[in-house]
Parts: sequence; C-alpha cells; structure tokens
Amino acid sequence: MAHGWQRRLFLLALLLLLFFAVVYSLGLGAVSLNRREIFYILLERLTGSVPPDVAISATSRDIILNIRLPRVLQAALVGASLAVAGATLQGLFRNPLADPYIIGVSSGAALGATVAIVSGLALGFGGFGAVPLLAFAGGLLSIGLVYQLSRQGNSVPIMTLLLAGIAVSAFLSALVSLLIFFSGERMHQVVFWMMGGLGGARWGYLRVMLPYVLLGCGTIYFFYRELNALLLGEDTAHTLGIDPERLKKIFLVAASLLVSAAVSTSGIIGFVGLVVPHIVRLLAGPEHRFLLPASALTGAIMLIGADTLARTVIAPAELPVGIITALLGAPFFLYLLRQRKKIRYF
Repeated sequence: MAHGWQRRLFLLALLLLLFFAVVYSLGLGAVSLNRREIFYILLERLTGSVPPDVAISATSRDIILNIRLPRVLQAALVGASLAVAGATLQGLFRNPLADPYIIGVSSGAALGATVAIVSGLALGFGGFGAVPLLAFAGGLLSIGLVYQLSRQGNSVPIMTLLLAGIAVSAFLSALVSLLIFFSGERMHQVVFWMMGGLGGARWGYLRVMLPYVLLGCGTIYFFYRELNALLLGEDTAHTLGIDPERLKKIFLVAASLLVSAAVSTSGIIGFVGLVVPHIVRLLAGPEHRFLLPASALTGAIMLIGADTLARTVIAPAELPVGIITALLGAPFFLYLLRQRKKIRYF
C-alpha cells in the first residue's frame, strides 16, 4: 500500500498529466493549432490582452474558445463524475466489479432521452434542451424506483439493491429498445446518443452541470471516512457509531447525481466508472481519502484522451466516444476478471 507522501506525489503527477492532456487535446483536430497560439488565446481570454507583437486569427480563437475548450472541459467533468461514482458504488457494494450503471441510472437516463428524441419534444430550461433534461430526470427517477423496490422495512440490503437495480435496468432497457423500434426516421439520432459523444458540448452545459458535479463529489468526499468504514462491513460500521442506512441514501443520491449529470450531457459512456477506480486502487490503495480525488483526475484524463482519439482518428468525421471507451475498457475489464483471485482490492 502506498504511503501518504507517495499518494500526494501521485495526485500531483495526475494534476500535471491532466494539464498536459488538456493542452494537447486543444491542439488536435481537423484543424491543427500550435501550442504557442493556444497559450496566447487562453491568456487573452483570462487577462483580456496579449503582447502587442502576437497576432491571433479569429478562426483559431473561435475554434479554441467555442468548440474545443468547452468540449475538453466537458470531457473532464464527465470522466471525473463517472469515475467518482464508480469508486463510491464499488466501496458501497464492497465489490470491485460494481459499475455506476448497475443500479439503473443509465437505463433511466436513456429512457428519458429516447422519449425526448422520439417525441420531438420542444422543451428548454437553464441552457438544457429536452434530451438532457429528460435524461437527467429519468436517471434520478430510476434510482428512486430501485431504492423503493429494495427497501425492507427501514433497511436496504446491499444485495437486494443490486438485484433490483439489475432488474429495473433490464426493464427500462427493454422499453428503450421498444421505442427505438418505433422511432422511424429518428432511430439514428437515438442510437448515436446511446453510443455516447461530446460533439454537442457547449458552455451552457458546463454551467448547468458543474453545480451537480461539485455537490455530488463534495458530498461523497465529506463522508470518505464513513465509506472507508463500510468496507469493513455494516456490523463493524455500526460498532463505530455509523448509520449504514443513512449513508446508503447519501451515497446513492450523490452517485446518481453524478451519473445523471454526465449521461444527460454526453449519452451512455461505459467502462470509465468501472475501470478507472480499479487502476487507481491498484496504484494508490483503497483508502477513499486519496482514491476519490485520484479517480476524478484519472477519469478526466482518460475521457479527454478517448475523446481526442474519437475526433481525430477518422477526421474530419468523428467516432462516438463511447465506442472508444468500450474498445479500451472491455479488454482491461476481462483482464481484471482473470486477475481478481490474485489481487486484494479492499
């Protein structure tokens, strides 16, 4: 297990890597821009001025500030949200193979988005259109349904919650498939959204999404000691003066906020919340004080990298980023399954 100074060094290395990932991603695309020009565009944005001998083209400024920068920042927020939600649910379920989507959030969000697309609903609020709004609402409603179905008196057994999530997710996925079957000319739009993508990134999405991400991540990190205690089992947590049932509600709501916010703006992007906490846990250990921020940084780096690959590999066209994360994440997941008996995660 890594020592405290090693973990802090690891976090610093991740911060530096995230910075370089952002800068590198901003320069790549159908139109390549050099790092010097990117630096002065960002400097102008932050300070309002640049050295008099520096000339910045209007096209380059528009590409960076209105297209690539909001997309890169949204990729970072979505990746961090999914990774933190994954680390939280794996700790809550005490199962390193738990996934943020296993409790039905993604299926609920997918149903909401599909309803919005198929119906052609014209709705808008706070910079969000009908698709992200109904996706967000669907994700939160689905976790509420899962929680109510799994309640037994005043308690919610973890295994019952897991099984209810799988059942509800399967039912909602069937409804999504039914809607796709009858969607007609809108089928392509529904399928493309479900593959996950950041092509529609905009500053308005970031402004609306950021409070939910900060609230979810902040709440989870505030209770990181309790999450550590839950790794020892609910009975042990009781002896330490912790109320597991109250904490389940807190962690489920916070994780659902993160996943719903991510899915509503980017569609279904798999494997980030499953793979990233694994990588961080193997490198820095299971202590959530470091696991949570390290997962957020690693998730941001991973999704920025995947999205950069998605929009450059067949430029000027682009692949859905969900395809890239699946192609990279699925083999790693299979590797982890084979290694599970050899590795102690918790």
